[in-house]
Amino acid sequence: MPAHTPVALITGSAHRLGAHTAQRLHERGWNLVIHYRSREEQARNLVETMNQQRQNSAVALQADLNLMADTTQLGQGAIAHWGRLDALVNNASVFYPNPTCEATEDDWNSIMHTNLKAPFFLLQACLPALQKSMGSVVNLIDIYSEKPLPEHPLYCASKAGLAALTRSWAKDLAPQVRVNGVSPGAILWPDGDAAVDVGYQSRILDKTPLKRTGTPEDIARTIVFLLTEAPFITGQTISVDGGRSLNM
Repeated sequence: MPAHTPVALITGSAHRLGAHTAQRLHERGWNLVIHYRSREEQARNLVETMNQQRQNSAVALQADLNLMADTTQLGQGAIAHWGRLDALVNNASVFYPNPTCEATEDDWNSIMHTNLKAPFFLLQACLPALQKSMGSVVNLIDIYSEKPLPEHPLYCASKAGLAALTRSWAKDLAPQVRVNGVSPGAILWPDGDAAVDVGYQSRILDKTPLKRTGTPEDIARTIVFLLTEAPFITGQTISVDGGRSLNM
């Protein structure tokens, strides 16, 4: 192991894309801070698996990213556990339809806080450690940040804002900290109340040149690439979408 094992904080990493990314970084020798809001069992199971593979290599921290105090404490706790932080991956996200005529202030607060406000203030809390380690940030954006999805104005606005922050941070935080984004296309369909029907899935794939969904590994590998193999890339957002953005 290197003298200073790199440490990454990944928000929303108890399941789906965040968990896959955490596993790939762990395989590369990183220590992981697994953030969760309500999926405690999944987070604990993931951390237990990682610590069985490599002792004291992962920790789970709970935080509600709608709350400023939780967001700040998450950043502070992530740094305090190993005394350093080398990467922040803003993966946690809220996604559900809210047509303009129906959206409420609660919808605004829920989506904007998790998708835009929390990444800003979490980076603020983590910044001294990231500057010290010459670290890196990756923001999970969305192809709909540029070409909006109908009936999702708040979600699209939040992701467009995160894309703008990515570019702004890349200028403001250089040369100590690199900042990039990844925009997934059809990787994992939403679940729960935001689930989409089979017909909609077929229409999306018809407009995707590669005619298939991607996999969580496609996103995880891209994030790992930006964190570990791309020291001269900053301010960029990579669309991992099978070419879907070409036909939007």
